Amino acid sequence: MLKNQNPKITIYDVASEADVSLATVSRVLNYPEKVKPETRERVLDAINRLGYRPNAIARGLASRKSTTVALIVPDTSRASVAEMINGVADIARKYDYSVLLKVTNSEEDTEREVWQEVLASQVDGILYLNDEITDENIKQVESAMVPVVLCNTKDDLNRAPSVSIDFEESFYRATKTFVEKGKKDILLVSTRRAYSVNAMKERGFTRAMDEAGLEPKIIRTSGRISVNYDYFTDYLNENKPEAAIVVRDSIAVSFINAASNLGINVPEELEVLGFQNTKASKMSRPTLSSIDNPIYDIGAVSMRLLTKLMNEEAIDDTNVVLPHNIVWRNSTK
Repeated sequence: MLKNQNPKITIYDVASEADVSLATVSRVLNYPEKVKPETRERVLDAINRLGYRPNAIARGLASRKSTTVALIVPDTSRASVAEMINGVADIARKYDYSVLLKVTNSEEDTEREVWQEVLASQVDGILYLNDEITDENIKQVESAMVPVVLCNTKDDLNRAPSVSIDFEESFYRATKTFVEKGKKDILLVSTRRAYSVNAMKERGFTRAMDEAGLEPKIIRTSGRISVNYDYFTDYLNENKPEAAIVVRDSIAVSFINAASNLGINVPEELEVLGFQNTKASKMSRPTLSSIDNPIYDIGAVSMRLLTKLMNEEAIDDTNVVLPHNIVWRNSTK
């Protein structure tokens, strides 16, 4: 029995008092047998001294039958994120899982707070989407104390389970296609922010251009239309590439609009290829050719992989690479 229970004391206070992570406190509350005896005793002593009283949900976790999975994403406004959530939700529904959605807005401080909230919620597993996987992100994954799967992204060193396509290979093959069509002045349009997935795409592009003995031209701009449209207009006033491969469909549409308003005919004078094959690719004029990233399948397979990890099932490969293809539309010949 806890002495002097104080409802104002939180799990954060317990973690600080015991000098352990939130995940460790959660594990002591729910899976004490998996915590080292000395650490477990330190946490229990802190709980008793502070009079910490877990909420009703936390008290029932040890005996509950339901499973809760957290889905951490940077932004819900992206069409690709929405499609991935659909894939996750459909599989979660089959297993009767509850899904806790958390949005980080790609801000470092916010993301750290979101991870703390998720771990304090004592979820059974985490699905994590972030275009930029850093060493700090991997530390968060490794210290989570519950299974974590990277969705539609990956760590270059395969330090965490993941489900994605081969980003480097997709851009390598796309670039090779333009080279084989006789294009020599090929441009890669990437982002100013150094997302790790875009670095992989740039590597694939550069490799294909180097193999062909061509100069790999890369420009980087903002994902915001209010910024990149003017940048593209200035660039195309001075440069006339034969083809452009763009790291995101929405940016590719902005690139096409800038070219069209300058009187550059797409695709006769300039061919444009996007990435993701989102709704934006079908709504642009001309319609946008795009590397099809099977985002719904990525969400569904990620949820299946996380389920296996939570159930401690045997898994042949924790880094799943799904196939991709190119959907050709009217922005290319």
